[in-house]
Amino acid sequence: MMALCLKQVFNKDKTFRPRKKFEPGTQRFELYKKAQASLKSGLDLKAVVQLPPGESINDWIAVHVVDFFNRINLIYGTMSEYCTEKSCPIMSGGLKYEYRWQDDSKYKKPTKLSAPQYMCMLMDWIEMLINNEDVFPTRIGVPFPRQFQQVCTKILTRLFRVFVHVYIHHFDSIINMGAEAHVNTCYKHFYYFIREFSLVDHRELEPLVRMPQGWGG
Repeated sequence: MMALCLKQVFNKDKTFRPRKKFEPGTQRFELYKKAQASLKSGLDLKAVVQLPPGESINDWIAVHVVDFFNRINLIYGTMSEYCTEKSCPIMSGGLKYEYRWQDDSKYKKPTKLSAPQYMCMLMDWIEMLINNEDVFPTRIGVPFPRQFQQVCTKILTRLFRVFVHVYIHHFDSIINMGAEAHVNTCYKHFYYFIREFSLVDHRELEPLVRMPQGWGG
């Protein structure tokens, strides 16, 4: 299982951004531990992503958004030396899909960026959001903002594009590292989660809809 082996396969020193951690003793930390225990037990991934009885859906989504950020950050950080301005001058998923960057500060209109630039902007942007107490509150009794799930949809949609780029442009590097099974498991976990809660528009999933493993239908 990827949950057990990922840190052995990938080089922690190459993490693209520092890992976001849950504070011990908090409800979110306990929920995270519960999710990790389910993963490590080898349960079916479709079952693992389901909301545990009695838990808040926003807490469950928050835990997974942070965990997926950490995992995808680690995957991309490990193979980022193969993703350069020269090899990937456009952030894309093959010839059919091109992803432009837009935010509320530097790039107010959708802008063409190289894949490394896009990844850097993306990880900075997600890190800023998950560390923002107004968006991802950590204190007990502080409610999630009304637009929380919309924010998470945007984060997860953009993280899905990392999978698209890695699978279509860099999967040979993943295979050469012997990490294919682990990346596939991470992708399946992510895919089942976003489908379980309808968090990413189905049109965004099209680039990987015909995965050779048969998921994505």
